[in-house]
Amino acid sequence: MSLSSCCVKGFQWGGTPTGRVEKLLGKDTYVAGDNPDAAILYIHDILGWTFPNNRLLADHLAREAKATVYVVDFFDGEIVPTELILTGQWDKIDLPGIQKRHSREIREPEIFACAKALRQKYKKLGAIGYCYGGWAVFRLGAKEHNPPLVDCISTGHPSLLTNKDIDEVAVPVQLLAPEFDPMYTDELKSHTFDTLPKLKVEFDYRYFPGVEHGGLVRGDETKAGERIAMARAKDAAVGWFNQFLHEL
Repeated sequence: MSLSSCCVKGFQWGGTPTGRVEKLLGKDTYVAGDNPDAAILYIHDILGWTFPNNRLLADHLAREAKATVYVVDFFDGEIVPTELILTGQWDKIDLPGIQKRHSREIREPEIFACAKALRQKYKKLGAIGYCYGGWAVFRLGAKEHNPPLVDCISTGHPSLLTNKDIDEVAVPVQLLAPEFDPMYTDELKSHTFDTLPKLKVEFDYRYFPGVEHGGLVRGDETKAGERIAMARAKDAAVGWFNQFLHEL
């Protein structure tokens, strides 16, 4: 499976991110919040760690889920120009090259290393990933990690996900799923529903009718229902992390 133009459709919200830029294992990282006990590793989509919507979502998660949120630059400084995204100049975006340069095989060790560093620092750690970040959070929640790297995962319109990723997850999973999604296919959805109950992991599935792949980060107020779906997906993720990152 490969990334498609639906992964880079964008709409920039208003508002100014309020976090700070730090380093995590030598990588530039946007950090929001200051909870010393609970953290969330936010795996960005192919729009990158600087895309304002990703940072604004991190701000919301930090504030509402009472966690320190880390948006690490896993693309080594490569940024898809915002103006190309906002003006729909897909032919000028090198999607095949992006996928090759930032393949699962290349980026997985770095993502695991960052999660391990955060796990050593925080009592509780969650992970969230939209689009490109979807496969990564499933891998962070895989049964091969003993003890677990993360306490729970959440993903919106995941890309590059495989049946094997689903088969091997071992922590609570939240899926935020638009109706129209060529990346998280009907076949993958069916495999998810068939497999997760057998794995005995807690599972939350939120379905957003009429919404396209990418809409839960894009939140385009000019598209019917997309902005409210984005807000509801954010609220669902906040509720999920509040359940698993804090003592009840």
